[in-house]
Amino acid sequence: MNTDFGNLLRENFLIREIHTSIKGRARYKVRGLHDSPALKKYLELRLSKEDSIFQASANHLTGNVLVLFQPDFSANAIAWLLQNIVLDYQRGHKQLPSSTAPEFIPSKSITPVVLSNTTINQGRSQLIPVTAAFSALSLGAALLHKNGLDSIILLAIQKLHTPSLDRLMVGITSLGEPPLLLLSCLTWEATLLYRHRHLQATTFGIAAVGAISLNYLLKELFVRARPALWDYIINVNHYSFPSGHAMVSMVVYGCMGYSLAQEFPQWRSQIFTLTVILILAIGFSRLYLGVHWPTDVIAGYAVGLLWLTACVVNEAFQDRVTQSFGLS
Repeated sequence: MNTDFGNLLRENFLIREIHTSIKGRARYKVRGLHDSPALKKYLELRLSKEDSIFQASANHLTGNVLVLFQPDFSANAIAWLLQNIVLDYQRGHKQLPSSTAPEFIPSKSITPVVLSNTTINQGRSQLIPVTAAFSALSLGAALLHKNGLDSIILLAIQKLHTPSLDRLMVGITSLGEPPLLLLSCLTWEATLLYRHRHLQATTFGIAAVGAISLNYLLKELFVRARPALWDYIINVNHYSFPSGHAMVSMVVYGCMGYSLAQEFPQWRSQIFTLTVILILAIGFSRLYLGVHWPTDVIAGYAVGLLWLTACVVNEAFQDRVTQSFGLS
């Protein structure tokens, strides 16, 4: 089959292997992809439906396609699949540069479908764990407040204080401070725009600005005073509920982790774990420093998770619509 595929490539010049030395990862040059956003979207849509492929990224500026796939598949098999997809696109859209191509069985229709029942069901199934987490956080905050456990928990945490741990917690909490968050947001936004990931850049901007604005409004609504159980070692202002550090870090770092997991699906579990650890560490640092009640932090996580989910679901919906209609 390898020989047949090599002959096919030489005859048609549609697919050329660029880098296939890493198992499960290959890069191809696709003729006709350059300056063709529609073909880019079509390739990514078709490849995303293949169970053997973890991720596919087509670049209409370079004409390259990067594919991450199951290790038991060969790079030649993926190239053969790309050949079929390009030929299907060729039949349904404009003719791409190629010589006479052999007959292939079209694998799927290219008629746009915005939302199928399967897509809706998948979206609903993904919302189930989010709804469960939000409900658990909300219930936990309500129980802590009702039973007056806020002060008890903070005083228990105070017993952990040491000079070294104080410095560590101040450093961790700085990851949720406005200056560092702003720098992180601007850097991440610039990176997304530089890589032409405009939909993700828009989503990230809306998510970050929305989280900050929503947190400010909620603080003004509840006007809850901060704890005063011991002297602070950092400067704080504004009201306490919900925790801005917990809420905004959930959204900002959650968005970053989601994007990285999409970019590097082979490391998805590691990215998810590190993101969760970072967000939880920032929330705990607020309790350790005594500047928030536990219910503030839990509520911040709950609202942040809800807003993050709304932004991610909207991005997935917009991406689905764009891919279905072959829009740039």
